[in-house]
Amino acid sequence: MGTKTEDETETGITTATTAGPDGQVTEQPGEPAAEDRAEPAEGPSGVGQGAAAVVSAALGLVSLTGSWLGTVAAARETLVGQLRTAADAGVATQVKEIYGDAWHTSALWGGLFALTALIVGAVVLVRPAFGAPGRTAQAPWIKSVAWAGVALGVVGLLLAVLKYTDLLLGLPATG
Repeated sequence: MGTKTEDETETGITTATTAGPDGQVTEQPGEPAAEDRAEPAEGPSGVGQGAAAVVSAALGLVSLTGSWLGTVAAARETLVGQLRTAADAGVATQVKEIYGDAWHTSALWGGLFALTALIVGAVVLVRPAFGAPGRTAQAPWIKSVAWAGVALGVVGLLLAVLKYTDLLLGLPATG
């Protein structure tokens, strides 16, 4: 029976040494050591673009449903309207100062979130055009989520403009 051992040479290549039954030693080259193996070079994984696409879709959704920041700003505007309005002010003035300005503030914050979603989604979609010449393809899910963010941003921006201009759910007539 022969004895088999493995040694690593100075070049990082392992060699198998086998001693036969007659005592003759033979060396056979093996594979390169694990740390010297050349791994295939991978390009960018697209994680940043995927994250930006998800952020775009989330911002678009927030623009439609409302945000904590928009709610706080609207509540603050309601308080400011109450403080500014005299007790003997007319109903139209009270409604505008207390409710109208808060409604417009809410629409403004929704529009800002929608515009941000639209811009981030558009940047994700055009990013491959400015990348490395050999790498222009994006994962299909990144494109889909970015398009969702753009679509939600457009809808949110449209609704914010309609709210701000009182074309959608405007203030009631006061007499």
